[in-house]
Amino acid sequence: MLQGKPPRLGRLGGVEINEKEQPDVLILADDLIWASRLSAAVDRAGAHGRMARSVDELTALAAERSDAAVIVDLNGRGYDGVEAVRSAAASGGRVLAVGQHEDLDLRRSALAAGARRVFSYNKLFSDGPSVVAALIGNRL
Repeated sequence: MLQGKPPRLGRLGGVEINEKEQPDVLILADDLIWASRLSAAVDRAGAHGRMARSVDELTALAAERSDAAVIVDLNGRGYDGVEAVRSAAASGGRVLAVGQHEDLDLRRSALAAGARRVFSYNKLFSDGPSVVAALIGNRL
């Protein structure tokens, strides 16, 4: 490795970041495809995704950082997405939820549980880096 500047990983919200500055984003998703897509959106934003597969695992990760940026897939099969939002928000996390665009009741429940915003899968994957950067930058 070269001496001097740390390796540049990319940009986050217009600011160059390196590996030491790379923020963590906690992700709760138990479906392999959606987990991979959420992780890719976080990576493209220049952040580091830390995966959780259960509400308990997410709660433990969120307890390590009370100001964590969190993304919750509301349609997990092995957990209650709304409860996951409630738990992460109660720990002080900035929570973004993602789910089916037509499930308005679930989206309203997630907002009532503490999600700052609820995006459809399509919106998050088309605008993922800017959405994640806004979450990390506390602009949601």
